[in-house]
Amino acid sequence: MMNELLEDEHFRALLKYYEKSLILEDPSDFHPTLSFYFMDALAHVEYTLSNYVFNYQSPKIMMHREYLRWRLDEEKTGDRALFPGFVMWLKENHPENFQKLPMVWKGIYDEANPACYRSFRIVLDPESKKPVPAAFFSDAIDEFFSRPFFNSIYNGGSLANLFEEYKKSVSA
Repeated sequence: MMNELLEDEHFRALLKYYEKSLILEDPSDFHPTLSFYFMDALAHVEYTLSNYVFNYQSPKIMMHREYLRWRLDEEKTGDRALFPGFVMWLKENHPENFQKLPMVWKGIYDEANPACYRSFRIVLDPESKKPVPAAFFSDAIDEFFSRPFFNSIYNGGSLANLFEEYKKSVSA
């Protein structure tokens, strides 16, 4: 069974994800809203990969679904509700910073992009029945765990500062 799983490219992407760590980071110093959406995107990445690899009714996937269902309400609280607008604001006002965003964020929150979360899974093309390529997930994992991305989401980091600027502009 394990050899069969190791041959599956989505399983290998999931293993790559599980090899990542935040041990050298201080997540408590991440900007709260950006940290929420960072963890949210990771949860969707793991959930989608797990759906490709494991049985839909496995306890692990069922727990993921419950957790992601809870997060739906959480993303509407406080400054978190500003995040989708922030991504569009970056696209219009700071395109160079928008281009540096992780592709999951650009895909999901750019209104011009058809990508979305469907039943908590990442779907790049809602018209397609094909699974999202494993290479997409591998690249997304690399982006989310890159040094420049981490630096940008710390309080005082470039993306954190831009979020604060956006927040002031919409509350003014």
